[in-house]
Amino acid sequence: MKARLLQEARTPWRGLRRALWLAFTASAGLGLATMAMRASAGDAVAGSDLLIQVVALALFGSLLWWDRSVTGNEADLR
Repeated sequence: MKARLLQEARTPWRGLRRALWLAFTASAGLGLATMAMRASAGDAVAGSDLLIQVVALALFGSLLWWDRSVTGNEADLR
């Protein structure tokens, strides 16, 4: 119990944060897939909208990756 409380003190709201990163990543991926399907069907897709989706996917995917569990010696570095 003590170890769990200490871990929560080191990384507060971790579960909620990871759930949000996952939801935002999925939303960006779905938006990018939708735009790709529209573009492949011949519809016009604004370049700025496409860029926003790519950046959002990269950003939230990176945040999800960086917020993962770290084991071993890497845990001491954080």
